[in-house]
Amino acid sequence: MTQFRLTISDGKFRDGYGRQVTLRGINVAGDAKYPSQPHQPSHVADDFFDGDNVKFTARPFPKEDAHLHFSRLKRFGYNTIRYVFTWEAIEAAGPGIYDEEWIQHTIDVLRIAKDYGFYIFMDPHQDVWSRFSGGSGAPMWTLYAAGLNPQSFAATEAAIVQNTYPEPDKFPKMIWATNYYRLAAATMFTLFFAGKVFAPKCIIDGVNIQEYLQGHFIRACEHLAKRIHEAGGIENDVVFGWESLNEPNKGMIAYEDISVIPKEQALKKGTCPTIWQTILTGSGRAVEVDTWDMGGLGPYKVGRSLIDPHGEIAWLPVDYDESRYGYKRGEEWKLGECIWAQHGVWDPATDTLLKKDYFSKHPVTGDHIDYQYFADNFFMDLFRSYRDTIRSIHKGAIILLQGPAMELPPKIKGTPDGDDPLLVYAPHWYDGITLMTKKWNRTWNVDVIGVLRGRYWHPSFAIKIGETAIRNCFRDQHAALRQEGLDYLGNHPCIMTEFGIPYDMDNKYAYKTGDYSSQSAAMDANHYAVEGSGLEGYTLWLYTTNNDHDRGDQWNGEDLSIFSLDDKLLPVSAIPKTPDYNQSTSSLSLKPSNPDAATKRTETENDDNVTPSNLSRTITNPRISSDVSAREPELTASPGHRAAEAYVRPAPVTTAGLIKTYNFDLKQCQFTMTVIADKVAETDAPTVVFLPDYHFPKDSCIVEVSSGKWEISSDEEETALLQRLRWWHGEGEQTLRVTGTVKTHNTGVNGAEDDGYYEQCNQGTWANCTLM
Repeated sequence: MTQFRLTISDGKFRDGYGRQVTLRGINVAGDAKYPSQPHQPSHVADDFFDGDNVKFTARPFPKEDAHLHFSRLKRFGYNTIRYVFTWEAIEAAGPGIYDEEWIQHTIDVLRIAKDYGFYIFMDPHQDVWSRFSGGSGAPMWTLYAAGLNPQSFAATEAAIVQNTYPEPDKFPKMIWATNYYRLAAATMFTLFFAGKVFAPKCIIDGVNIQEYLQGHFIRACEHLAKRIHEAGGIENDVVFGWESLNEPNKGMIAYEDISVIPKEQALKKGTCPTIWQTILTGSGRAVEVDTWDMGGLGPYKVGRSLIDPHGEIAWLPVDYDESRYGYKRGEEWKLGECIWAQHGVWDPATDTLLKKDYFSKHPVTGDHIDYQYFADNFFMDLFRSYRDTIRSIHKGAIILLQGPAMELPPKIKGTPDGDDPLLVYAPHWYDGITLMTKKWNRTWNVDVIGVLRGRYWHPSFAIKIGETAIRNCFRDQHAALRQEGLDYLGNHPCIMTEFGIPYDMDNKYAYKTGDYSSQSAAMDANHYAVEGSGLEGYTLWLYTTNNDHDRGDQWNGEDLSIFSLDDKLLPVSAIPKTPDYNQSTSSLSLKPSNPDAATKRTETENDDNVTPSNLSRTITNPRISSDVSAREPELTASPGHRAAEAYVRPAPVTTAGLIKTYNFDLKQCQFTMTVIADKVAETDAPTVVFLPDYHFPKDSCIVEVSSGKWEISSDEEETALLQRLRWWHGEGEQTLRVTGTVKTHNTGVNGAEDDGYYEQCNQGTWANCTLM
């Protein structure tokens, strides 16, 4: 039987020695949202609607590049990967047609990740349902199965899609997320979660559209899980679990009145139709709607705008030929007509709204349906089916429950679902003000979670003044989300599986100057929050291999990747990349246990500094785009380190006891940690801390401990050379403080650079580790 590398006990992750494991991770990769054949990022319109003939075979990256990416991430200190994939990648060609080539590619990439010792959980990702409704996730055929016509979404604004936007380069920032409140995505999520309740006439292949969509989604994930299981050597060894559907949405469910925008809808950008108005424009009616923009204090109304489809409708025509998909639609389901009209919500003859509260009352039981009803019933029905299906293949899989973003989780504490010993809560959190305005405001921010939960008499009382208050506010919001998991789900670990910052702040000022000080401050504040909130782990959004300064992550104008082709990598390590294992230093004297490890790493040397061992690769594998002259010169002339000093940071790896607190003070370059130990740390199971030698060169850091002995060593482990601190402390409450070298960061194009590779070598960075 496979030995589990990661288990859960008393709400904490544990390793085989019983030590607490902190999952410090990254989402890999943003490239997984769009196809590789053809290469079709969201600004490319060519052949967009040929959605049945796309492949994701080179996603998240080509297999031959896997060592480069994994070694890079390992050196950044990450031990966990949230592996991003989409339903479309598995089943794009049509219902039940699986892409075995992509599945085999995924297996091959996961097997390489095993060499690096990553903990990986699988993320079935989606945003606003599908690429064809403005995001990512579901195959195109799911929209056709629901009776919708993606080629008419642009005219009707059933979805605003960058691929079909008149001028893709002028696609409004962050407007993609408003598609949750437009006809296409709102309809799809309503059918997906509650089609049997609200659309009983929608029968396809003899079952309701809800069962049809959910069944295909779950069977696609099941097929992937089965193939991973059959491959051997991956399940539990590297893939420890599966997350539920990314950022699910309730669609129209629980709307008290579809003729008004609900007060809890915080996102308003561009045209903002009510659900009733988007139903009308989806049926070809011209409607005048409010328009909004996003400011520092949130959305504000800017005027009115006419959406005129000129009679074009978002529904498939009556005579549409669906034979290529092989399904059969029920006789009561009429093409060419809005399904909500067919269910009596409105009268298309008079354009009269008949049942404004249709989605807030169960038509059979009469139950009032609000958000919590959705979470406890419709969401949990899907979650149970997904969980049980995955575990029928991957026995003992850890399942991460993710509800709608920034919302309360389902109430399952004390139920069989909540008593699941292998359950993890996986919320998301973003600094919405910074994300929407793409500016880091050091002066004030807002307690968004507090506002959403109604903790303030007026939103103005949620404003936090000053950078210290802002950082503490971020921390408290993460802690509040973690506490909600404990209150609603029970004593389970909490991993923040998404948080991040936009890099293209201030009209891309950093790209023009190399000064990433705003990004560094924002990234540091976000990490201060996740470190100080008691979370059992996190996965930062995002790592994208094709990010550049022109189009960011190549998806809807987002730019959150910690890596960019147009920037430099932080010189993470000052030690030699391929050491001589015969050196008589205590940190390098032991030969690697894996004789192939040095060879593998040599092939994927750190591509941040030119060293004798990576010179050839640096020349042959350029990071800075070679065609910068064809793009905006000002955006590529000043590559920086992309605020890496703020995310390459020390963190506990394994703790012989329980973590009480830990924190990295970037300004003072000081790491502190308090541990509660019920016994003395064993010789072969000390507390281990990742200590990046960029901040903590061995000969220049000061270590203070309350008890025991410690050692800093650079170890050849899992194909990457990493610096770690090991601490054999006593029992009881113990403290650790490590002070490194304070450096000047983000000095811009004319500022002083950090010491280079040879300067660091000459300053004695290769010195022996210190033992106390």
